[in-house]
Amino acid sequence: MQIEFTPLEGCFIVHDTFFGDSRGYFFESFNRKTFLDKTGLDVNFVQDNQSNSQRGVLRGLHFQQGEFAQAKLVRVLKGTVLDIALDLRKDSNTFGQHYAVELSETSRTQVFVPRGFAHGFVVLSEEATFFYKCDNYYNKASEGGIVFNDPDIGINWKLDSSEFIISDKDLILPRLKDIIPSLRF
Repeated sequence: MQIEFTPLEGCFIVHDTFFGDSRGYFFESFNRKTFLDKTGLDVNFVQDNQSNSQRGVLRGLHFQQGEFAQAKLVRVLKGTVLDIALDLRKDSNTFGQHYAVELSETSRTQVFVPRGFAHGFVVLSEEATFFYKCDNYYNKASEGGIVFNDPDIGINWKLDSSEFIISDKDLILPRLKDIIPSLRF
């Protein structure tokens, strides 16, 4: 496991050590001790989630706050997505900034998204299976979101907006500037 630091403090790219031969491949997708040694973070994941989506599906930007804030370790099992992490920590030097990276089944990389971040992705391939580990349980009352096309954030989603498939719930999410006072992590 190799850790690559992103411009957003606490948000990392995780490069897995991959072993392949004529039978297929093997890699260790997470090792708590190694992660602690490399990042200084002792993360205890308690919930795994998986979704499957078609090209153009945009999920996000979502977060949990308060006592139910979540850190996530995300990866793609099939296909390709553009993954977005958005810093919502008001005391952070990178508050309101986002990091974008393509994740795919062949890149064998993961993104660690810390607590205090919103997260989202859009499917760039015909289909994608997305997997993520969370360090806290989901709580509906603690969920929040930022609208995907907030002009103050300026995310380039790499697809024409005519290709987006977005839930009604995500289409009406607020802009970041409208929820700043209520953010708590």
